[in-house]
Amino acid sequence: MPRKSTRLTFAVLATGAGVFSMLQSLIAPALPTVQHALHTSQSTATWVMTAYLLSASVFTPILGRVGDLVGKKRTLVSVLLVVLAGCLLAALAPTIGVLIVARVVQGVGGALFPLSFGIIRDEFEASRVSGSISNLSAVIAAGGGIGIVAAGPIVSALDYRWLFWIPVGVVAVTALIALRYVPESPNRAQGNVSWLGAGLLSAWLVALLLPLSQASVWGWGSIRVVGLFAAAVVLFTAWLLSEARSRTPLIDLRVMRLPAVWTTNAAALLFGAGMYALWSFLPGFVQTPSSAGYGFGASVTTSGLLMLPMLVAMFFSGILSGRLEPVVGAKSLLATGAALGAVALGLLAAWHDEQWQIALVSGVFGLGIGLAFASMANLIVGSVPASQTGAATGMNANIRTIGGSIGAAVTSVLVTGHLQPSGLPYASGYTHGFALLAALCLAAALAALLVPTARAGRPGPTARAASVPAEAEVEAEAEPRTVTSGSAS
Repeated sequence: MPRKSTRLTFAVLATGAGVFSMLQSLIAPALPTVQHALHTSQSTATWVMTAYLLSASVFTPILGRVGDLVGKKRTLVSVLLVVLAGCLLAALAPTIGVLIVARVVQGVGGALFPLSFGIIRDEFEASRVSGSISNLSAVIAAGGGIGIVAAGPIVSALDYRWLFWIPVGVVAVTALIALRYVPESPNRAQGNVSWLGAGLLSAWLVALLLPLSQASVWGWGSIRVVGLFAAAVVLFTAWLLSEARSRTPLIDLRVMRLPAVWTTNAAALLFGAGMYALWSFLPGFVQTPSSAGYGFGASVTTSGLLMLPMLVAMFFSGILSGRLEPVVGAKSLLATGAALGAVALGLLAAWHDEQWQIALVSGVFGLGIGLAFASMANLIVGSVPASQTGAATGMNANIRTIGGSIGAAVTSVLVTGHLQPSGLPYASGYTHGFALLAALCLAAALAALLVPTARAGRPGPTARAASVPAEAEVEAEAEPRTVTSGSAS
């Protein structure tokens, strides 16, 4: 039977994952303030975001796998304590260098996503797994929106350091409650951490994401950018060979090849490109002075409020997704969510002359984010062995982040490629960028249609995972299965 206190367990998981998601976006609107307060350059200040991105990308799948092996609750509490230390260090940081190190430490919290999904699968009744994952996904999606909306008022009323002081208190309480009340999941994978695989995974992720995030500063044709991309290809190939030959791979490539997994990951890559790029460039668009021929000269606070409909819509559509998934299926919800994103971005490319239009479009896009986030998580959790949940969901989150980096990099080229004499982008740069992001979301919807459809008469994907022949074969090859009382599958 599942453990008791699942409501408290969910509250702990939602709080931890929500805070980490908020930390992803909370600092972005405050970067100019940080730059001025710490007496640094704009290019150096951007490392506050880059360091966090790289750290989260590295630690999300690695610690997700560690949780599968040594215990998800133990790993969850450890990660929360590391995030607490990172927030405390950031709040006290006297220099930009210390703040960047603090952001690297905070990035460890990316593992909260796969660990939380794994704990839900292990501890909750099978009938509640899909809905709980949808609800948690809604919180994760909303957390990013809260960061964008809340940053302006917090900085204006207090100081940018309170962007970290507030999470210090929340994470400290969450860690204590998790230590006391979250049960240790009984499902464990067999074997050890493949440190060679972890090292190669970290290396190719950094080699890929670093030039994507810094290309606008270094130049796309610079030796550093070209060299790092080449290194990423070589390291990725070496990682694939290492994982294929390892008896205990960090990421089981047989699981990644499952039809439901690779198609969902393809959709995640494309949708992530559209979503994260919009989050990065829409605030800049509305903050542009109207003298540029577009924009509204909005403040940080006002630009955040224009994205408030997105926050509200993504939260409620994520919650609704859990109710709809048993009826229409996660595949349909993923395709619908990506299609809504494409519609919203297409409208934005042609329809952005009034602030209410921005608010309406952001709300439509929020509906798409909520549906897509929840359905991606459910499709992955329902398609992999219980002992691979952390690693598989960690890689899905990573692939979404990689897509976001690619989308932001390409959009940056379109937006900043040709500037007005005043130094501001032309309106056409934004409209072309938004149109490209619409095409990427449409491609994500088409990729979602490739996800295998559940066989008639079966419940949601999480309830049937153990009985799908291909998945059972993967698990049987990977490790002996032990049936435990806490298994949700």
